[in-house]
Amino acid sequence: MPAPERIPPGRVSATDALTLLTEGELTVGGRVRQASNAVLYGTVSLDGDEARCVYKPVAGERPLWDFPDGTLAQREVAAYELSEATGWGLVPPTVLRDGPYGEGMVQLWIEADPDASLLALVEDEEPGEGWKAVGFAEVGAGRTALLVHADDLRLRRLAVLDAVINNGDRKGGHLLPTADGGLYAIDHGVTFNVEDKLRTLLWGWAGEPLPPEATATLTALAAALGDGGPLATRLAQLLTAAEVAALRGRVAALLGSGTHPVPSGDWPAIPWPPV
Repeated sequence: MPAPERIPPGRVSATDALTLLTEGELTVGGRVRQASNAVLYGTVSLDGDEARCVYKPVAGERPLWDFPDGTLAQREVAAYELSEATGWGLVPPTVLRDGPYGEGMVQLWIEADPDASLLALVEDEEPGEGWKAVGFAEVGAGRTALLVHADDLRLRRLAVLDAVINNGDRKGGHLLPTADGGLYAIDHGVTFNVEDKLRTLLWGWAGEPLPPEATATLTALAAALGDGGPLATRLAQLLTAAEVAALRGRVAALLGSGTHPVPSGDWPAIPWPPV
């Protein structure tokens, strides 16, 4: 029997990827040791095609004080559904399915471009052209440096998406720019909380007006979240009714303010560690 054809992420459509992830044979190859929860990597194979993937079984989730137990995988899938609803395609194809260690989240593996730079620490007081300031960070020996991120449309879209899903952990290591100019974001387990949990490195646009594209996207998203709609129905399978209601509230609040959110002051604004 010939070996399966390995499909690069950029060459598989979202629809085909979902079929492969949902119906393919899932084989675990190893574990990402530095992750706080069980993060396994492997492949999914179907009808002669194969793709690399990440598998996070619910059984490997550590309890959190502010999230119901055993719900992180569903939140990862809900983040993908929201990303697809915006049309921005910022989250890799993600499904909820059974696997070797029980039900869990399975996501298409994305190979990041090691030469792409979206975050930096600079010695200056102000960011240079093409960069946005996040804040000052200690870098050792009593020294501080300015943390900046790229003034990049892809990141700005992600900042809006994170505000919508209430992402409590947007770290630099969760940003995966690709060699073909794309950008994907991963690790969305701590999202969709009813309370404000937004923690991110993408504060560079805080308080600035939302671009027209974002306003149009949020308007369409508000309509898609209406009772009985396909998106609302799908999210009701993944989140609680209160969480869906809070999601609608965040979209309405963003449209009402017309600006990127600012740190609330009630919750640490930047995740730790930041990478």
